[in-house]
Order: sequence, then structure tokens, then C-alpha cells
Amino acid sequence: MNIFEALRQDHDIQRTLLEQLVDTSGDTKVRDEIFKKLKTELEVHADAEERYFYKPLIDVDNTQDLARHGIAEHHEIDELIEQLEETDYSSSAWLKIAKDLQHKVEHHLEDEEHQFFQVAGKVFSTRNKTDLAKDYQSHMEENR
Repeated sequence: MNIFEALRQDHDIQRTLLEQLVDTSGDTKVRDEIFKKLKTELEVHADAEERYFYKPLIDVDNTQDLARHGIAEHHEIDELIEQLEETDYSSSAWLKIAKDLQHKVEHHLEDEEHQFFQVAGKVFSTRNKTDLAKDYQSHMEENR
């Protein structure tokens, strides 16, 4: 497995959790469980992705801007998660913020999968791609 395949697997998990989250309503146990699972997934993924995908790209001139953009989007996602934590589950604003989060995350994943991966594929060697995937997956398993 290479780094792109490893990231895509987790992107699919995030998409599924986001779909499930925006289908919930009110102050329910289901909403709470899905939100907590999604929050953990997004936080651990962002940390691992920044270490094992973006950090190596920052060191290369032609990928530095992409890496910085991706990290900036992680911070925007973190801010939306904080807003959700500060909003009552039963509030109508909660679902609106959850949908904003879904939109932001899906935009970010599309950027990565359709732009960043292609550029990074030219920067990383085959060995880099598999080594980064191993490190990324180990980090995810240890921190999920």
C-alpha cells in the first residue's frame, strides 16, 4: 500500500461518518456517538497526514504551497468541530454547522485526491510512498 491508498481509505471513512452525522437529529445518543467518532477520526487523520504527507511536501519548493494550503484547511475544519462542541445538539444551528463541516471536509478531500496526490506522486519515490504509508497507518492505529 502507498500513502495515497492509505489516505483514500481514511477519506472514505470520513465521508461515511459525515453522511451519517448529517442524517441525525436532536440531542440523541446516536448523534453524540457519530460526532465523537468523526471528531477523533478527523483529528488523528489530520495529525498523521500533516506528519507523513504534508511535512515531506513542505521541504520541496513546488509542493510547499499545496502543503500549506492543506494544513490551513485542517485548521478551518478544527474550528468547525469546535463550533459543534460549543453548540447544543438540539439546536437548529448544530445541523447547519455539521453540514458546513461536511462541505469543508469533502472539499478538502477532493483537493487532495484530485490535485495534491498527482503533484505529490511526482515528488515521492516508490519507496517514499510505501514508507510514508506504513508510518501513517501505524500512527492511525496507535491514536484512533
